[in-house]
Amino acid sequence: MKYFIKRNLLIFFRDRGSVFFSLLGVLVIIGLYILFLGDVMVNNIRDLPGARFMMDSWIMAGLLAVTPITTSLGALGNILVDRKYGMYNDFAASPLKRRTIVSGYLLSAFFISLILTLLTFVLGELYIVLYGGRLLPLEAALKVLALVLFTTVSSSIMMFYLVTWFKSINAFSAASTITGTLIGFLTGIYIPIGSLPGPIQTVIKLFPPSHAAVLIRSIMMEEAQSMVFAGAPAEALRAFRLELGVAFEVGGRIISPYISLSYMACFMALFFVLTLIRINKKQV
Repeated sequence: MKYFIKRNLLIFFRDRGSVFFSLLGVLVIIGLYILFLGDVMVNNIRDLPGARFMMDSWIMAGLLAVTPITTSLGALGNILVDRKYGMYNDFAASPLKRRTIVSGYLLSAFFISLILTLLTFVLGELYIVLYGGRLLPLEAALKVLALVLFTTVSSSIMMFYLVTWFKSINAFSAASTITGTLIGFLTGIYIPIGSLPGPIQTVIKLFPPSHAAVLIRSIMMEEAQSMVFAGAPAEALRAFRLELGVAFEVGGRIISPYISLSYMACFMALFFVLTLIRINKKQV
């Protein structure tokens, strides 16, 4: 299987177009933030110490939740390319078991997504420092990396299941474009969650990757929040966290990190089972 995974990795990274379009959603978010979103976000708290540090940490945390989705989806496009040119049928006719082939595609997508997400993390930290912020403490960085690993696994499984329903590259490309556009809204990056109507907030809270964004934000913004809200009432900090999607509130109570993790794990397990069903029915 390792040779099959290596083959998929080489094909993906040799195709600069695939890498670019996998990161397109991330690049759009960075571009919008640099051009005007950053100034809009910081405008009301510009005079507070650590304001830029806090908002840069907010956007970079959101990117770490978005990247595993767009990159794993882009990497899984190899399946449709192989089908189009008949290579998938060749693999299926070989001594390789169907589950081995499927696992090879899934694991290669996971590794590609993990590599690009870790690169995003490193570049995000450099960006934060460049604009006057600080690097994450070691303990916080390890927590973020653990969440990145977990999010990459869950995103790869969910995107793999989604890709199994596509029959053509054109349909896949259209879905990738729509996903890259919507993901910024569904994780509360383009528009703060607290500024949206109640029903839309509910949809966002039901979207598993938005919980990943909440968890990563709560870690990456912790130090900057303590600087900006030093001496401020607890209610002010609570309102800010709810507005920016650093925490989710359901039924008047803040959702704990364990609930968010459990929610994501349940969805990952669900999509894993659904994928196994499609494999057993030979629909993959």
